[in-house]
Amino acid sequence: MTRAVGVGIHSGRKVELVLRPAPVNTGIVFRRTDLAQPVDIPVNPQAVCDTRMATTISPGGDPGAPKVQTIEHLLSACAGLGLDNLRIDISADEVPILDGSAASFVFLLQSAGIELQDAPKRFLRVKKPVEVRRGEGKRLMWARLEPLHGYTLSFEIEFDNPAVAATGSRYTFDMGSHAYKREIARARTFGMTSDIELMRSRGLTLGGNMDNAIVVDDDKVLNAEGLRYDDEFVKHKILDAIGDMQVAGHPLLAAYTSFKGGHALNNELLRALLADPTAYDYVEFQDPAQAPAGFAELAPAW
Repeated sequence: MTRAVGVGIHSGRKVELVLRPAPVNTGIVFRRTDLAQPVDIPVNPQAVCDTRMATTISPGGDPGAPKVQTIEHLLSACAGLGLDNLRIDISADEVPILDGSAASFVFLLQSAGIELQDAPKRFLRVKKPVEVRRGEGKRLMWARLEPLHGYTLSFEIEFDNPAVAATGSRYTFDMGSHAYKREIARARTFGMTSDIELMRSRGLTLGGNMDNAIVVDDDKVLNAEGLRYDDEFVKHKILDAIGDMQVAGHPLLAAYTSFKGGHALNNELLRALLADPTAYDYVEFQDPAQAPAGFAELAPAW
C-alpha cells in the first residue's frame, strides 16, 4: 500500500490517493472514499462518461453518478509496469495531477512493491483492423487498432504552433521494450496560453501551473527548465493513449495508430472494438515462451 496527496488539475482541490493491492481478476477499481456511502467504480470502456480534456469514469458510465476524472496518467503508469489488479481509494472526484506526467505514479507503485500473482496474465488480442474517424480536411483525426503479436503505439500530432512544430511530430513506442519509464513516463501534459485562459474562464485547469504542465505561448515554451524530451509533446500523447487503452481492462496485443486523436477518439475506438465479437478475443500464455517478447515478465525497477 502507498499514499499520495496532490491537487486536481481542473478542480484545483486537494486530493489523497491510497493504492492497494487487489486479488486476481479484480482489475483496476477506484473507490470514492469521501462519500457518505463509498462508491466503487471499476475501470472499463462502458464506465467512461466524459472525455472532454481528460478521461472520466462513473458506475456504468452514468454522467449523474459519482465520478473520477483525469484517470489516464495513473492508468498509463499501471500499463507501463504491467499491473492488472489494483484498488485505488480516492478522496475527491479527480486524480491528482502531481507533476503532469506518469513518472510520480510509477515511483509510487514501485515504492509500494509489485507482486507476481498465481495466475497467467490475460491479454485482449485484436484479430482484425478496427478504425474510427472524425472530421474532414484539416479537421480530420483518426485512430486504429490492427492485429500484432505484441503491443505498439504510434502517434502523429499536428499543432499550428511553432514551438510544438519544432519538436518531433511522430513517435512509435513498443510496450515490450521495457523502456516506458525511460522514454514515456516523464512526458508532461501541455497547453497553449490562449487555451488555458479560455478554460480557466470556464472553471477548468484551476490547479494547473508550470510545476505540472508544459505551457506554450505563440512561439516558445515558457517553462524555465524547457522540455524533458526533445519530442515531449508527442510522447505525452502516447502516454495518454496507453492510459486510455488500459481502460479495456487487459493489456492489448495490437498495433495502435492515431493521427491527432485524443481521449474521445480513444474511447470510441475501444467501444468499436468490443462491439464486434469477431474483432478480438482474450488469450493467456501458459508457456512464457509463447508470449510476445517482453511481455512474460514484470517491468524492471527504476
